[in-house]
Amino acid sequence: MNRTTLPSETPARGVPGRFRGPFTRWPRGADAVLAAALLLATAFVRDEAPGDAVGIRPITEVPVPVLILFAVAGGALYRRRREPVAVLSVALVAWGPTLGSSYSNLGGVVIVALYSAGRYAADTRRSRLGTAAAIAAAVTGVVIDGLLRSFPWGDIGFGAAVMFVAWYIGRRLRLRAERAARLREEQAAEARRIVAEERTHIARELHDVVAHRVSMMTVQAGAARMVAADAPQEALEAMAAVEQAGRQALDELRHLLGVLRPGADRDLLGPQPRLADLHQLVEQVREAGLDVSVTGGVHAALPARVELSGYRIIQEALTNVLKHSGPRTRAEVRLSCESGGLSIEVLDDGRGAAVQSVSAGAHGAVTGHGIVGMRERALLLGGSLDAGPRPGGGFRLAARLPTGGEPA
Repeated sequence: MNRTTLPSETPARGVPGRFRGPFTRWPRGADAVLAAALLLATAFVRDEAPGDAVGIRPITEVPVPVLILFAVAGGALYRRRREPVAVLSVALVAWGPTLGSSYSNLGGVVIVALYSAGRYAADTRRSRLGTAAAIAAAVTGVVIDGLLRSFPWGDIGFGAAVMFVAWYIGRRLRLRAERAARLREEQAAEARRIVAEERTHIARELHDVVAHRVSMMTVQAGAARMVAADAPQEALEAMAAVEQAGRQALDELRHLLGVLRPGADRDLLGPQPRLADLHQLVEQVREAGLDVSVTGGVHAALPARVELSGYRIIQEALTNVLKHSGPRTRAEVRLSCESGGLSIEVLDDGRGAAVQSVSAGAHGAVTGHGIVGMRERALLLGGSLDAGPRPGGGFRLAARLPTGGEPA
């Protein structure tokens, strides 16, 4: 068992979330701004000559057909997420007639279209073939434009590499996002499986509690029938006991009905522990080497479901301490029963022999079953459970189990 929570749980307040830029927060608006910015750049920016500074040219110097090509290529970028391969094809077709001239500065649009194809293109055979052909066409365009404009081979090679790297970056980001999505789905499925498994265990345990009450009712009713004629007073006392056991059984059943229990083997069913058996658990843990003490106690009668869940929570908490902090760790179990609820607190100092080797896994971000199971027990009774590292070192688990509330 691990004492960490699942990653799918809501993060604590005040913890900064993942940064989301404008292309994530407002994708359509950001794409429109990007398309307009690249259109203006291709129309007004002039590449004078190799090695010279980039200048600004008047819009009147650009021929109308070239302006139309710029507008088509720039406007197509607005749909780069939904139709990335088509947008890349349009950009390449618009770039082709301008190669070798002073207006062949649609390379920026082609670079963005290549990135978009790697990032958003569907993973189909047709899409892969189209993207591969487009990459080859883009590299060919760079070579042709460089040769026609007498660029050095170093510049031509650099431009061809930029074209490929733009697509590659988009592809890597796509693969990483897909892996992250699969990981989230697997974690969610694992969380559902753990909850279902724990509910099955709880249902099996509560089954014995209810069966015990019904058995008492059967015995008391049989005794009352046998002595009803000769000892009416004893028969009344037996029937009163039947009534009390029946009320308790109905109370347990109300909590049991909310737990979906698939067909489980009944060979594992047996008497379940109660808080009165806590001393035996403490002795077992002490024999394993854990220095544990119990303070407080429960002096009032509690429903069987509360005692069972309380015992199991303490058992799992002490198991976590022994497993993750080592046998020379000191632990303390605090019990109190007031205001209609049972309060449980398990503290440890985390300074055991094994803390150097396992504390990172115990207190880190590794997914485990311990907290999930204990919290499920508390929630089924309408209670709560909190767990986390202590400021001075070690770990703290606090649970509250209502003794008369409705299940969550």
